Formats: sequence, structure tokens, C-alpha cells
Amino acid sequence: MKPGIHPDYHPVVFKDNATGDAFLTRSTMTSEKSVEWTDGNTYPLVLVDISSASHPFWTGARRIMDTAGQVEKFHRRYGQRKAGK
Repeated sequence: MKPGIHPDYHPVVFKDNATGDAFLTRSTMTSEKSVEWTDGNTYPLVLVDISSASHPFWTGARRIMDTAGQVEKFHRRYGQRKAGK
């Protein structure tokens, strides 16, 4: 590899906002936040919305859509059409 053209690749802690699970890996991402890991070292902390700990594909959990609520919201917003038009 050519020196000086690649971004800094360093240890980073990613934390799932939904479950609170965190894992240490290497990345080029940076963050103003930091966290002390179990090994006693301090690493940059990157907060993520979805990870394998909270994604429905990996957890087997399914989200239930509130279709009745969506239909009611649509009718409140746009009204019901008259039959026969």
C-alpha cells in the first residue's frame, strides 16, 4: 500500500441505541464521544440505530405494522370518499 493515502484505521466501539449492546472493532470512523472499554483503554464511541443485535432479520423479531391506525389517520386527513362517484 502507498503510505499517506489511506485513512486512519483504528479500534472503535459501536453501540446500538435500541438494545445498548456494544462491540469493539476496527474502523476508519471517528467520533467526539469516547468510552472506556473492559480492557481499560478508551476508544471512540459511535452510536448506531440498528445493528445485528436489534435488526429483525438477525433477531427473528418482527415488527407489527399498525395498519388500522394508518387507515384511520388517512381517513382523518383526507376524509372518506362517497360511494357512487
